[in-house]
Amino acid sequence: MAMLARRVLCGKTLATNCFKTLRATTSNAHIVRQQIRCFSRGTTLLADRKYSEKHEWVVIDGKIATVGISEFAQDQLGDIVYAQPPEAETDVAQDEEVGALESVKAASELYSPMTGVVTEANKEVIANPALINTAPYEEGKPWWLWKMEVSKPEELDGLMDEKAYKKYLRDSV
Repeated sequence: MAMLARRVLCGKTLATNCFKTLRATTSNAHIVRQQIRCFSRGTTLLADRKYSEKHEWVVIDGKIATVGISEFAQDQLGDIVYAQPPEAETDVAQDEEVGALESVKAASELYSPMTGVVTEANKEVIANPALINTAPYEEGKPWWLWKMEVSKPEELDGLMDEKAYKKYLRDSV
């Protein structure tokens, strides 16, 4: 029985080559084996993440936005020792001060990147704020601060993608 091998580009990032190899019989297209290989050659482009000028990031999934602080912001703060994101059921407006972070070096306000209603504060980060310093963008477990139901999705258009945010950092810092 002949086997087919097919490579499918599965990564969304520009800096990662990620291929799935699927082996299937030609007669019934039954998948016999699946192998995933990923090779990273640099910083991963976070295509679905948008950034505010106040250094918060947001990822949208339907009407729910997940919000955290950028790697630049957490690096500037240093070791974060206190996190106070907005509480659930709080109405927030874009660019409104909604919470605070404190570190051994400084204190910083948190601003909402979009308008909506907070649905959840990250209790794990509130209990252990130092988690924010460990991996602000780690796939599967980014240390987000709060989630919210967005009431003005068009505000997303005014936020920066990663490329624009990196340019903003170069030009303003």
